Amino acid sequence: MLTKRIIPCLDIKDGRTVKGVNFVDLRDAGDPVDLAAAYVEQGADELVFLDITATVEKRKTLAELVRRIAATINIPFTVGGGISSIADADLLLSAGADKVSVNSSAVKRPELVNELADNFGSQFVVVAIDTKKHTDGWVVYVKGGREATSLYTRPWAKEVQERGAGEILLTSMDNDGTKAGFALDITGDLSRGLSIPVIASGGAGNIQHFTDVFRIADADAALAASIFHFGEVPVPVLKKALWDEGISVRVD
Repeated sequence: MLTKRIIPCLDIKDGRTVKGVNFVDLRDAGDPVDLAAAYVEQGADELVFLDITATVEKRKTLAELVRRIAATINIPFTVGGGISSIADADLLLSAGADKVSVNSSAVKRPELVNELADNFGSQFVVVAIDTKKHTDGWVVYVKGGREATSLYTRPWAKEVQERGAGEILLTSMDNDGTKAGFALDITGDLSRGLSIPVIASGGAGNIQHFTDVFRIADADAALAASIFHFGEVPVPVLKKALWDEGISVRVD
């Protein structure tokens, strides 16, 4: 049985970790390097860093932050935010990132997924999908969740898998920051419908939510932010509870 992964997510703005609700109302959550080191100590399996205000001018600043993180931690970490070319990805991977995450840029130019997979290998490429439930299905959003697209989540996920993505990071915007639980329906659809791993994101509020997303939705990994950053559910406590429930997780 494959081990389920627990992944703290650090949203980065101006070099600091922030957290909001439904993608807005951001508040400071600490220094990303300090938080990363703490999560390694706690037994997190991987980390995700998303620069939510990424611009061309800030790309070198982000690369410097990646170097500081890589020098501090010994678990895999993914970096995303404004990556739109091979050069952008190469800068971050060369700085020490293990994977890169693309979202809006892949929707704008889907060939980017092929190019990243061809140049670096599928295992380095994570496609993040921000999604919201409409009356006719789950719709893909871009630009930090501010703009709906004409894409529906299921076919888009299948397309990026075919283009070479190695993993999907699926965030339900309806659930994000609410602590009401993950979106089990769309997460389950993708987990069972794809051959690549699906990371569930958006809505974690307690241990039961993680149990549900692994048991009911078959997610390969679960990502959360505020409940970890503010100490509401410590990673070791979560992992022990999951282990006790018979869910395969790495425990030290």
